[in-house]
Amino acid sequence: MISIPSLDRYGGVRAFVAVAEHGGFAAAAPSLGLSPSAVGKAVQRLEARLGVRLLARTTRAVALTEDGRVFHARCAAALAGLAEAEAELRRGRGEPSGLLRVALPPLLGRAFVMPVLLELVARWPALRLEANLGADPVDLAAEGVDLAVRIGALDDRAGRVARPLGVQRRVVCATPAYLDARGRPKTVRDLADHDCLVEARDGRPSPWPYVDADGAARSLAVDGRVRIGDAQMLGQAALAGAGIAMVPRWLVADDLAAGRLETVLDGVFDSPLPVNLIWPRTPYPSAKLRAAVDALVERYGTERPWEG
Repeated sequence: MISIPSLDRYGGVRAFVAVAEHGGFAAAAPSLGLSPSAVGKAVQRLEARLGVRLLARTTRAVALTEDGRVFHARCAAALAGLAEAEAELRRGRGEPSGLLRVALPPLLGRAFVMPVLLELVARWPALRLEANLGADPVDLAAEGVDLAVRIGALDDRAGRVARPLGVQRRVVCATPAYLDARGRPKTVRDLADHDCLVEARDGRPSPWPYVDADGAARSLAVDGRVRIGDAQMLGQAALAGAGIAMVPRWLVADDLAAGRLETVLDGVFDSPLPVNLIWPRTPYPSAKLRAAVDALVERYGTERPWEG
């Protein structure tokens, strides 16, 4: 571990370097925002701490001693390095650069988020992108994720910021041919007599949330002969006439409009899921994070295709 000296040990270094470069205390004072006497005292304290004479003073001039010349070279290089580091940080905050790691839900991320992020990478050559598309929630800090898009209710976990981007609505649907053959459900109970296409991850079927006649939130445990861990494939299975599926409405909007699919129990299975951008809370967000959030909010701040 590097030992870092206390800041007051370097109190006179800038004063010493300024005096050496300006050739005197009075000449150095304006650049430091100090009086000539304050500059002189700062250098004296530095010399006392080091136990060496850095400057040879006469009534007319100030010159570096041999020790002063060696010390000045090292101090000037160190101060220049600090100035360069600050400039790099300012440039980094001004232009997006470095690796941007994002975690996205598969369907919405692929259809809507990735095109915006790829435009961002094309715009900023110093920016790199690493995208993980998966349904499981991520620990932003533990996994080093800069930005995530989450569908569903968020917990009140501290240490992160959430920016709402509307809601994703779902629909229960099947082909008209399937419904003609098996009948159109009139109530939630009627679904027990149908082939429900189940979204299952890790072998666990996901229940279908709905609102009962009294307006209370409920969930229906569904199971069936077909289990698929991908909403897009559930929609394809429904189109193939395999049964009734719950899928994002935007995913099958064209099929609904064309009559290839038909909704079932409208208004019952219409529990919207919130969509949020989330990122680690920090007082100094990086330029890459700010650019990504701004680009997504600009594109989808008011018009969100997943709400259709």
